[in-house]
Amino acid sequence: MLRYIKHHVDTISGVEIYPIISLLLFFIVFITMLIYVYKIPKKSIEEISKLPFENDSKNNNYE
Repeated sequence: MLRYIKHHVDTISGVEIYPIISLLLFFIVFITMLIYVYKIPKKSIEEISKLPFENDSKNNNYE
């Protein structure tokens, strides 16, 4: 099955650029997310980390 797909992909001209574009896109998104996470204020991280516990305490109040 892979042999047929590889044969058809080899016949496309300029197909070599797609893996390079995919790799660059992955690294751009990865680096962007690292920068975003690094720049999040500490207070926001603390608020977000408490969200699961706040939701659980709200559910227990009406039981």
